[in-house]
Amino acid sequence: MVNPWLAMETGADPVERTRTVRRAHAAFLTDGTVAPPVRQVVADSWRRSAEAHAAADGAAPIELDEATLSAYRDGHPLARAMPVFRELLGSFAQDGAHLLAVCDPQGRLLWVEGHPGVRRSAERMNFVVGARWDERHAGTNAPGTALAADHAVQIFATEHYNRQVQRWSCAAAPLHDPRTGRLLGAVDITGGDHVASPHSLALVQATARAAEAHLSSGVPELGVCLSVLGRDEALLVMDGERLRLGRRHSEIMMLLARHPEGLTGDQLSVLLYGEREMRPVTLRAELSRLRQLVGSLLHSRPYRLSRSVETDLGAVEEALAAGEVRSALNAYRGPLLPSSEAPGVQRLRGALADGMRSALLGARDPDLLREWSRTSWGEDDLEIWEALVDALPERSPARSAPLATAHRLRAAYGLTSGHLGAVGAPAAARVATFAQPHRL
Repeated sequence: MVNPWLAMETGADPVERTRTVRRAHAAFLTDGTVAPPVRQVVADSWRRSAEAHAAADGAAPIELDEATLSAYRDGHPLARAMPVFRELLGSFAQDGAHLLAVCDPQGRLLWVEGHPGVRRSAERMNFVVGARWDERHAGTNAPGTALAADHAVQIFATEHYNRQVQRWSCAAAPLHDPRTGRLLGAVDITGGDHVASPHSLALVQATARAAEAHLSSGVPELGVCLSVLGRDEALLVMDGERLRLGRRHSEIMMLLARHPEGLTGDQLSVLLYGEREMRPVTLRAELSRLRQLVGSLLHSRPYRLSRSVETDLGAVEEALAAGEVRSALNAYRGPLLPSSEAPGVQRLRGALADGMRSALLGARDPDLLREWSRTSWGEDDLEIWEALVDALPERSPARSAPLATAHRLRAAYGLTSGHLGAVGAPAAARVATFAQPHRL
C-alpha cells in the first residue's frame, strides 16, 4: 500500500508531478473541485485552507516581533530539544540546499536555521522566525499541515496552496509533550524537489521521536492527562500511552475529570443529555464501552475516575486565576469540545471563553488582543476589535485595519453608529463565534 503521507513514489518524475498537480490546483481555485493525482491529505488541506480564506498568493504574516519572540522561545518546551534537532538535522541545515525550522502549535516559526543564501531566498515568502505558517494563514505546507493532521507529512512543490511557496518542498513531523501528549509544535526541513524523497520524511519522524524522548528524560511520573481544547475528540494520555476518544466518551471523561468526587447516573445523564428522556441502559452502555478502553481508571457507584486527571482546560483556568493572561492565551487551543451539545460541556465551554475574553479585555494589551482576533473563534468578536482599536495609539498606522474591521462587524450586527466599547456590544457580537466548531 502506498504511504499517503509521502509526496511521491520512488521513481516518479518530479517535473510531470509538478505539472499535473499545478493544473489540479488551478482547477480547485477556479471551481473547488479536486481529483487524482492530488493526494487525499493534500485535498483535505486545500479545502481547509479555502474555508479559512488563506491567501493563494502573498506572504505569511509575521506575528512575533524580535523582543516578544526572544522571550517566548526561551521559555518554550522545544528550546530543550534544539540540540537534538541540530545534531540530527544540522547537516541538512548547512548544506546550502535545506532549512531546518521549528514552530509552535499555532504554526509560528521559532527557529529557522540553514545556509544564509537559502535563508535569504526563503525570506521572500516570509519563511522567517516570528511568521505564522499554520494552514489558516499560509495555506497547505508541511509544518502547518503536520499540525492540522497531527501526523508527519511531505508537501511537494505545487501541492502548496500558496503559489509563492510552490518552488519549495518540505517535510515535517508534529511534536508532543511526552507527559501530557499535547501538541508542542512541529519540526520541518524545507528545500527543493529532493525533499520529497522517502528518506526526508523518515528523517523528520525519527528526529521528532528522538526529541520527544529527550524531553521525557528526567520526568518522574507521567500520570493521566486529558486534552479537550480545540478538538472534538479528546486525547487521553495515561502513563505515556495516547488514546483518542470518541465524542461521547470525550464528554464523559471531561465531566468526570471536572467532578473528582463522582457523579450518580442521574447526575451524569443530565450533564450529557439535559432534560431529554434517556433510558438508563443507554448511559450504562456508553460507560461500559469506555471502561473497555480505560480499564480501572473508571469506577462506578458513583461514576468517578480512580486517578487525578490533568486537563488543558485546568491549565488555562490556573493561568487566568494567577493573572497570567499571556500564558492562558498560549494554552488556549480553542473552544472546549467545540461540537459537543452536552449541557454540562456547553456551560464549561462558555465559562472558559468568557473568562479568556474578560482577561484580554481587562489587560488591554494590543498584542494579546490581536492574537485572539486572528483566530477562527475571535475573528468576528466586535468587543475584541474595538478594544484593540482603543489600545493602539490614535495616530498609529496599525489602527486602521482593526478600525475597518470593527466598522464592518458593527454594520453586520446592525450597529451602524456610536462606539459600544467592551460593555455595550450585543450578545451576538460576543458569542457568535464560540458556538462554531474549531478543528485542529
